[in-house]
Amino acid sequence: MQATTALSTTPIPGKYWQWRGHDVYYVQAGEKHPQRPPLLLVHGFGASTDHWRKNITGLCQDFEVFAIDLLGFGRSAKPKLQYSGDLWRDQLHDFITQVIGQKAVLAGNSLGGYACLCVAAQCPDSVAGLVLLNSAGPFSETQSTSEPEALQSQIQPPTQPSSLQKLLGDSVKWILQQPLSQLLLFQYVRQRWVIRQTLEKVYLDKSAITDQLVEEIYRPAYDPGAMDVFVSVFSTPQGEKVDVLLKQLTSPLLILWGEADPWMNARERSQKFRQYYPELTEHFLTAGHCPHDEVPDKVNPLLRDWVLSISQ
Repeated sequence: MQATTALSTTPIPGKYWQWRGHDVYYVQAGEKHPQRPPLLLVHGFGASTDHWRKNITGLCQDFEVFAIDLLGFGRSAKPKLQYSGDLWRDQLHDFITQVIGQKAVLAGNSLGGYACLCVAAQCPDSVAGLVLLNSAGPFSETQSTSEPEALQSQIQPPTQPSSLQKLLGDSVKWILQQPLSQLLLFQYVRQRWVIRQTLEKVYLDKSAITDQLVEEIYRPAYDPGAMDVFVSVFSTPQGEKVDVLLKQLTSPLLILWGEADPWMNARERSQKFRQYYPELTEHFLTAGHCPHDEVPDKVNPLLRDWVLSISQ
């Protein structure tokens, strides 16, 4: 494990791509392989390409690897837009077409998983395979939310609420739509100690929560426009439901679950994915919401072997 942690401390220099007039940051490592598709790694809510360092360094010997900052996050621009699965789907599809230049295997964590699923289902020509790691997004029959689950889990009432809890739940939603409340909440959640506290809830192995990790989430939250992105994610209508997307999906699918994720019941969610896409491959790992960062020594070989198996 020591070696894996050491890998994470080395910054990987990235570059910018212009998309719809905005700067989009990405990282590229490894050589193109004629027989193997490139990988495109997509982070979750509040994270960035930095969150994939242990995976980029672990996989770039075998694949050409790209990681990208979704518009609104990381080092990418944070314009005032409606942020949704549709926007990020278009961004990822255009990146594959214009920058990568061939079908890629998309791997996404959390919100990034949902964005990758949107691409694979709705722009299949750009996707060679799909890997979801504790992927976000609502199913039709539930009222569960997509990202950011961290806040939703703290502000939403239980699944079968009493009338009082329903009322409180509606009040909370109304309060969160008020500009002052949004400002105060955003000022709160982007503090270093709150970021660390949130990570401590969702990482099983606390030693993976380094000062560097906290800093990498903290820094972009103070960029101009970060507040608008945060508000938009709450207020923009949710994208297509996960079950609808799975019914459209034709790519091979690998799902990696951090089973100790407090924001989602991995076993329960797994059954829903299986219901709509029974031919998937999946593994349950002893980790929280971000298994790629917490147990890269488990995730990287599983991802590598699966991509090689679908490339035969």
